[in-house]
Amino acid sequence: MVMDSGTVLLESVDQAIFTIELVGDITSAAEGAMMQAYQQASDQGAKLLILDFSRLEYMNSSGIGLLVTLLVRANRQGQKMAAIGLDQHYQQIFHMTRLNEAIPIYSNRDEALSATGM
Repeated sequence: MVMDSGTVLLESVDQAIFTIELVGDITSAAEGAMMQAYQQASDQGAKLLILDFSRLEYMNSSGIGLLVTLLVRANRQGQKMAAIGLDQHYQQIFHMTRLNEAIPIYSNRDEALSATGM
């Protein structure tokens, strides 16, 4: 199953693992698409959400805020999150904001799956 809403692509890896690919600009305008993708994954029993930033072009503070909102929702549901495809700039932002402590960064999906034991 793949959902495409322009800036967000949702892909089911298996019954409990979903990749949410963030494409282009992630700003407040992406909120609806991100929350819809998260809700669809959760409704299907997601235990691990892998956020794929490999096609991200720009993310502002509102986009970071959306990630925090997703993180809070995932924590409430007992779901794990992981990030892949972050370039050096956004890796630094994750470290500066300490998001990397809650959303670990991996180089690719296989590494994320292996590290999370999924």
